[in-house]
This record gives sequence, C-alpha cells and structure tokens, in this order.
Amino acid sequence: MSTSGITRRPFRRSGERRHGLDHLLGQHRHENRHVERRREGMDWIGLFRQASADAVEAALAEADVLELAAGAPLLSYGETNHNVYILLSGRLDVHLDGDSGSERGISVAPGELIGELSAIDGEPVSALVIAHAPSQVLQLSRDLFWQKLMTLPGVASNLMTTLTGRMRRSNEAALKAQRAALELQHLRKELDIARQLQLSMLPLQRPLFPERSDLHACGLMEPASHVGGDLFDAFFIDDHLLFICIGDVSGHGVAAALFMARTIGLLRVLAMSITEPEQLLATLNDRLCAGNDTNLFVTMFCGFLDVNTGVLRYSNGGHCPPMVLAGGVASLLPIPKGVLVGAFPGLAFSGMDTVLAPGDTLLCYTDGVTEAANEDGVEFSEQRCLELLAHWEDAPLPVALDLLRLTVSTFTGQPVLDDDCTLLAIRRPA
Repeated sequence: MSTSGITRRPFRRSGERRHGLDHLLGQHRHENRHVERRREGMDWIGLFRQASADAVEAALAEADVLELAAGAPLLSYGETNHNVYILLSGRLDVHLDGDSGSERGISVAPGELIGELSAIDGEPVSALVIAHAPSQVLQLSRDLFWQKLMTLPGVASNLMTTLTGRMRRSNEAALKAQRAALELQHLRKELDIARQLQLSMLPLQRPLFPERSDLHACGLMEPASHVGGDLFDAFFIDDHLLFICIGDVSGHGVAAALFMARTIGLLRVLAMSITEPEQLLATLNDRLCAGNDTNLFVTMFCGFLDVNTGVLRYSNGGHCPPMVLAGGVASLLPIPKGVLVGAFPGLAFSGMDTVLAPGDTLLCYTDGVTEAANEDGVEFSEQRCLELLAHWEDAPLPVALDLLRLTVSTFTGQPVLDDDCTLLAIRRPA
C-alpha cells in the first residue's frame, strides 16, 4: 500500500524464515558466526542493545516496515500518533517549528526512535518529521511497544537512556535557538541605531530653510530596510549659492549604507571648494574608487543653484533625470550623459545649465519611486510622477512630497516599498 510517498509492508511475511531483521538489513552472515552477527545487528539499535535477539525478533513479527520516499512526511505537527518508529536506513529531519522549509531541522540517524513521546502521553505530535532521503522505518504499535517490547529485559532501561539523550539534544537545540534569537535581537537594536545615525546625516527638516523667503526646499528618504543606500543633500555654499544632490548606492543594507555615509561626507567637503558640478563628480569618483574593494557605486545628480538669478549648473552620473514644473507644465530636465560614480577612476563628466524662473519647481528622485511596481508588475513610471507634479504649483512642498509618497504606496499596495524611496524638491517662490 502506498500513500503520500509511503509504502507499507510486514516486517516478516507469512512463512518467511526467522531473522527478518537480518534479512531486512541485507546482512549476509557466515553460518558459524550467525548468532554473534545477529547480536551485532540488534545492538546498533539503541532500544534493543543487550536484549535477547530472539525475543526482540519474535515481538517484531507484528511490526510493519514503512518505505518513505524523499520528502514524504512520517509525522505531522498537531496530529494524533499511536506508534513508535525506529529509523532503519536513510535519514529523517525533525522540524520543531512545523516548517519543512526552515533550516533548523534536527537530523535523525538510523537506529534512533521517533514519535515515542506522543505515543507515551497521547498528546498531539509536537514536530514535523519528514524523510530527507529515501528511508526505511520500523513501525511499532503502542500495544506492541508497551506489552511486548517493554517487558523484555534491558529494553525499558534502553528507552530511558534514549529519552535522556533526546532531552539533551532538545535542550542543546533550544539553547542554540535562544542564542540565535538574542543575537538577532541585538542585531536589530544595532540596525535601529544605524538607521537613526543615517537619517541624522540627511537634512530632514521640513521645510529645509524656513528662515529664507527666496527659496523653498524639502526632502524625504525612506529606506526599504533598516538602513539604505539612498542619499540627498542641500546646503548653502554662501548666501546665494545652494548645493543640491541626490544619489542611489548600488545594493541595499548595511554595505550600501556605509558607502552612502562615505559619499555624503566627501560631498560636503568637496562642494565647499569645487563649485563646478562636473569637476565635483570627477573628484568624487576618484575618491570613491580608492579602496573600493566592495565594488559598490552610486548614481548621482548634483548641481549649484544661484537663488538670485535662478541659474542652475548641474551634472549627472548615471542618475534619473529630475523633473521641472514650469508654467504649469511638468517635464524631464535634459541631463548630460554620465557614467556611474565610484566604479572606474579617471573618468570625466559633463555639465549643463538651466534657469529656474520664479514659481518653477525642481523635483529630484531615485528609481525606487518611478520603478515601484504593483502586483501585476506595472511600474509607477515617470509619466505618473509628471502628472502629479503638474498639480504642485500652489501646494506646499512637504504636503506635495507626502502626497506623492502616499500615491506610490497606494499604487503598489505596499506601505513599505521594495526599494529605497528618496525625494528632493526645490522651488523658487513666485
């Protein structure tokens, strides 16, 4: 009979000669050492160690052998069990969390017992037991186990030894899991601190320059995990020259966050002395390439805005083109071609100029915004972003950025996006 990858057959068929266990294990023995070898054949099973081989085999005449295909479940979490099992060959995995996909399974070696606790106390099975490889399992009913095997000399004490060993293994597994949980808890605390430190590096005041009437600015950055690789910055070099930048480090997590911190630190130093954006990116590129054994890089848009004249001088290193709202029309800002920053040393970048007239708005963003996809795989897209930007003319920038972020979440159906989400908006008031 076969059910869910399990085939059942009697331990010893009717009319079969004795020594069914020997036959099952395929141990061919020389006649004059038959008794000694059969004794060895019993002793490798802990429950039968030092017990009478003849008495054990007589009791096992009522037992069945289960043939389990790889992946077949022997016991399922929460079910009622009335049998004790002994693994004869192959390998079984015990998953205490009931999840066969977890990596925390406990291996059961041939000769070990399975299911004895639920068979003893009648409680539901407390673990998932599946065959890791094709396996043979000896099935002992509760009556056979208690009334015939437990009455044999030495078997009961062997059971106690087996249960003691099982308890020790369970305790070791529990301690290991507890240590892992404590380490995970500590790591999460460290990541929370890292997140706070990372956010403290960015100008997150809303608005950014509340004391100025000649410029409105606001930024937003939300990492997809505890820490992220996106960055933005905006600060005045002097009373009228504003430096702005936005970037996206390759990858996610701690490595990207550290590279982001290095990038923004270098930018703040370099921008105070290099006010040509193309030269700034070239110098930044060479600095980031030095000692970059991780092969990380960053895409970046940066520029210098004269708030008196509205002239914006900018350069780009493989980043998304910003958007401009001018005269009620939203469009993409033409950008010079530029390669990734931090990937290859000695590269040159190009610069371009534009003028932001009074009332114009510049929106910089990372691809975590426009490439955010819904459950059908459709991306939010630059076009949807432009349509929203077209209605920003009278909206305060903090409100407009929050609305854009909410619209992206509504579109994707996810409160937390799959990629870091960063926005920076600059407006010359009319």
